[in-house]
Order: sequence, then C-alpha cells, then structure tokens
Amino acid sequence: SLKYPTPEESDPERKQKAAKYCVICLERIQRKKTLKCQHSFCSECIDSVFRLKPACPICNTFHGVYTGTQPQGTMTVTRSLLKLPGFESCGSIVIQYSFPGGIQGAEHPNPGVRYSSTSRTAYLPDCAEGQKVLRLLRKAFDRRLTFTVGRSATTGLNNVITWNDIHHKTSINGGPESFGYPDPAYLFRVQEELRLKGVTEDD
Repeated sequence: SLKYPTPEESDPERKQKAAKYCVICLERIQRKKTLKCQHSFCSECIDSVFRLKPACPICNTFHGVYTGTQPQGTMTVTRSLLKLPGFESCGSIVIQYSFPGGIQGAEHPNPGVRYSSTSRTAYLPDCAEGQKVLRLLRKAFDRRLTFTVGRSATTGLNNVITWNDIHHKTSINGGPESFGYPDPAYLFRVQEELRLKGVTEDD
C-alpha cells in the first residue's frame, strides 16, 4: 500500500515547529525529555502519562514493562488431541483461567467492593504459531494484563472480572461470531493486541 508523507515530513519547517510543542499539553516543551523512539515531551507531561502506561503517546512504543490490574488467579495449560476447525493437522492447547472472589484494590474502579469468582476456558491450535501465542499469553497473564475488574461488556454487570482487550477463542467452533474457529486471521490479530500492550517475543 502507498504511504503518503505526513504534513510534517513534506514540510521540514513545519516538522521543526511541531518538535517544539508537546502533544500532551499542546504548549511549548518545558524541560524536554526525549524517548528512545526519538519523540520529545515536557518532562512532567510524559512522567504523568507513564504512571498510567509506559508507552509513547505518538507511536505507542513501550518503554519499560506495562503491568495491569488483573486480580490474583491461575492460568493452567493442557494439551488435547481435539482438532480445531482450520487447524486439522494438529491437536489443541486448552487454557483454563480461574479466579477466586475477592475485594477490589486501590487500582480497581471501586476499592473495597467485592468481585465474584470466575473461570474461563480458551483454545489455541497446537502448531508453531499457536505455541508462540501461548508464550505471549503467559507473559500477558504474568504481567496482569489478560483480565481486569470492571463492567462486563456482555452482561452489563459491574464489579466483575472481565477480559482486558486480548481476545481469546472460548469456543471450539462457530467462527468469529461465536468466539470460535475457523478464523484464519485470529493468531495474527491476537499478537497485534498483545503488542499494543507491550507483550512481544523480544521483551
């Protein structure tokens, strides 16, 4: 696909002018801090952004490790001979997530309020790409990024453990509409969702 230059790229003077302003506060940069991705911000502005998520607001490059608000739970992995639609040449990986009920902490929407226990099962093909996704999902779980406490998009209930924008296949079949297989682009998509949370094989 064609990549058109941004206004800043096609106009060096405009690029130079943009570099003097902080995209967070939209003022002239004070006590400049330049990240390894070469984007610059006011020191105070970027420090406040990094307290929420250590990623560049311009290019989303992560600087450090991003940790989420997932409550205490377990991730158990087993192998199955079951073949997933679209991956008939291999067995499957079964992931079981389990969380006991508890009390929300300071990092959750309603500290001190109870959340109930929950468990989820997800499926991956036991091929090289599926095994790679499993390693990344393990890393995301260990960084407390897979789930959070909040409002369920499916039930509308508050103060429950919910998925945190890393999509899982919770059905064996039925296609994307049923959160199942076949879905040829799923393994690529979930790796992109993981990358947006700073989870890659490189880090």
